[in-house]
Amino acid sequence: MRKYTTLDEIGPLEVWPFDNPSSDYKILEGQPKASGRMDDGGPGHVTRAGIWRCAKGVFECTEQGDELMTILSGRCQIIDHSTGHTTDLDVGDSYFVRDGSRVTWNIIEDVTKVFFGHKPGGFD
Repeated sequence: MRKYTTLDEIGPLEVWPFDNPSSDYKILEGQPKASGRMDDGGPGHVTRAGIWRCAKGVFECTEQGDELMTILSGRCQIIDHSTGHTTDLDVGDSYFVRDGSRVTWNIIEDVTKVFFGHKPGGFD
């Protein structure tokens, strides 16, 4: 597993389009663009870990897998549709989301996060 101590050490990321049918993405505002990298696990595995980056914008999606994330840079809000609760996230903040949760991401400043996910049946 990689260790990240500065944003300069994140390394290259690849484009991650908002096109997973299981996530049912809906762009609500702006033109958010995502990129990322799996550093461990991924499709067919029950766990995955990596880096995700997203540019400003607002979108909603259905989260795939239980996920613990920590914000490395930027600011965002996550709205949980099941509770209506809004969580503000800034550098150093962590957040946990459950598999199947419908959420709205409001990316206020370009966000970079490190994440660890778990899905008992394996990720698509």
